[in-house]
Amino acid sequence: MSVTRTQSLAAVLAAGALAFGLTACSSDSGTSSNSAPAASSAAPSSAAAPASAAAMDAPFGSACAAVPKDGSGSFAGMAQDPVATAASHNPLLSTLVTAVNAAGLADTLNSAQNITVFAPTNDAFAKVPADQLKALLADKDKLTKVLTYHVTPNRIAPSSLAGTHKTLEGADLTAAGSAGAYTVNSNSKVLCGNVQTANATVYIVDTVLMPAS
Repeated sequence: MSVTRTQSLAAVLAAGALAFGLTACSSDSGTSSNSAPAASSAAPSSAAAPASAAAMDAPFGSACAAVPKDGSGSFAGMAQDPVATAASHNPLLSTLVTAVNAAGLADTLNSAQNITVFAPTNDAFAKVPADQLKALLADKDKLTKVLTYHVTPNRIAPSSLAGTHKTLEGADLTAAGSAGAYTVNSNSKVLCGNVQTANATVYIVDTVLMPAS
């Protein structure tokens, strides 16, 4: 990759302001003798709102069951780390982590703010013929092109996933579907979506996405 392209990629990844935060639900424990009836009648509606928000923010998909229930590789643990570090704790993504390290993109992805990563599983990389995968991992420029095609420069919520999205590689990818069942570029299924890390939203997919040559 040329110096100019590397600087351009770094500039794109660095753009934006950190908007990610863990949602905290709180309630006012204070009471007033003059307004007790009103506070009591309001309690059911205020209690329902956090539950609804939690359901909307939860990860979805069949592969989510393979994510550890606790520790740094759990959903809660991954939410504390930037995306490349979080991926390194997820047993589904070890080949992706190897590829990111081979391309020298770990620090760049970790320092980016408010991105979305479409993360191929180990099985997704296993679909690539062994000789092609070996050649890809050895070609830093081509590997960077492929990996940055899996990243968009903004967080994409499930409600906005269906549609066309510009990637950091420069080309578009297209997602389709609804109600937790999505495909990317027609042939890659989202296995576990809306996974949150400290700086990214992650959609784990079952096929490596390849940009046009």
